[in-house]
Amino acid sequence: MAILGSIIKGAIDLRGTLTSETSPREEQRDVLTKLLETAKNTSFGKYYAFTKILDSEEIQKSFSNAIPFHDYNKMKDEWWCRVIDGLEDISWPGKPSYFALSSGTTGKESKRIPVTDAMIDAIKNAGVQQVGALYNFDLEPDFFEKEIMMLGSSTDLEKRGEFLEGEISGITASNIPFWFKGYYKPGEDIAKIADWDERVQTIAERAKTWDIGALSGIPSWMELMMKKVIEYHNAETIHDVWPNLQVYTSGGVAFKPYEKSFDLILSKPITVIDTYLASEGFIAFQQRPETTSMKLVTDGGIYFEFVPFKPEYILEDGSLSNDAPSLTLDEVELDQDYALVISTVAGAWRYLIGDTIAFTDIERAEIIITGRTKFFLNVVGSQLSVNKMDVALREMEEQFDIEIPEFTLAAVNIDGDFYHHWYLGTEAKIDPVKISEALDDALKGANKNYKVARSKALKGVKVTTVSPNVFYDWNASNKKKGGQVKMARVMDEEKFKEWETFVKSV
Repeated sequence: MAILGSIIKGAIDLRGTLTSETSPREEQRDVLTKLLETAKNTSFGKYYAFTKILDSEEIQKSFSNAIPFHDYNKMKDEWWCRVIDGLEDISWPGKPSYFALSSGTTGKESKRIPVTDAMIDAIKNAGVQQVGALYNFDLEPDFFEKEIMMLGSSTDLEKRGEFLEGEISGITASNIPFWFKGYYKPGEDIAKIADWDERVQTIAERAKTWDIGALSGIPSWMELMMKKVIEYHNAETIHDVWPNLQVYTSGGVAFKPYEKSFDLILSKPITVIDTYLASEGFIAFQQRPETTSMKLVTDGGIYFEFVPFKPEYILEDGSLSNDAPSLTLDEVELDQDYALVISTVAGAWRYLIGDTIAFTDIERAEIIITGRTKFFLNVVGSQLSVNKMDVALREMEEQFDIEIPEFTLAAVNIDGDFYHHWYLGTEAKIDPVKISEALDDALKGANKNYKVARSKALKGVKVTTVSPNVFYDWNASNKKKGGQVKMARVMDEEKFKEWETFVKSV
């Protein structure tokens, strides 16, 4: 009998029965008040008169009226540049211990995002909440005695002046609680290996010495790791190596595009739980098995605002116009796309994180990620979101009985006419003309603005199919030290030319 597992499960079950008496909306008002109170004597807090905001009758409204939106460049150029130089009390009391290097999908240089001790604590607390939510997934006691494979970037953080730098997954893995270290794999020594291929090879060699019950990481890289383990041990599925694997905690990107390819390397179903951990903090996690939506962490170190995702509010570079309205959790509506804006215990203020979300349950504060502000394809008025693209590609998978785990596209000018040029990652041999026509029809049915654009300035759709390995090779050529990158779903023309040159080279 799994005695330890029964004890842990019992504690989780007890936690799951204890519900908070405050609503997400009340929690958010409390979080904003604490953020302002804590940071009122920082340079940022004094400049924007946090004390005056705290004295107002409607703090949320006063806050949004007093402070402009900030994207990374604005926050860095006006405030974080001084934090990077080692000055204290700039946008948050004291100094951060770390800087998260964003592996992002856009931009040529890594972003340096402050990670304070308060943010580390907030991430840990959100992780505890997520573990508590396992109460809802009806897992057997012996699951809680199994080991957890967390596949992130290297925990061998780089020293830069007085700070340590690395990707957020490496930072969080280097700060795991002491009681969790016995469950954590691949363990501290392997996690510090900077070279990704060497780290995965070492995992493959040690794999049979571990009893893995859960996996956690970005789907594309997790899939590559499992395939390496299967290949090394000459197995048919990952369950031949890790027979007790029951749970996969996905993060970084939507899991749905990878579902079919994952099924091919499993011999039995596993429970998939989505999470939303960004360089700026732990945003949300899936709380219930009956939905793939994720609950916002409304009682931690992050205050959320939501900007209606409409073309008139989004500038060409993906930032927000100054007159864009922001809504609180009290004001949002179901099934509407919003650009996510956050203020955090790391000293980010009214910060455009770059993701778009939609609410599926407002009372529970549950969301889905619908895309990126910069990956919103609106050339010639097509107004095509990544969410709509994903839905259309899932239709293609069903219609042609194929797998498309990866894709990217751009609006390109061919002989004076605009086309959407798609690259689909699939091993299937399929007529590109047939799938381009089917994809075009699916998008017309899903998006009226796209249909209008196709009748006017958008001339057509072009599809090129390549092996998914080409996408993985592109990611590998762009990854940071021991890290992982997320493929840009939508590229500008300059980046798309780099991509096409890369495709031809492989």
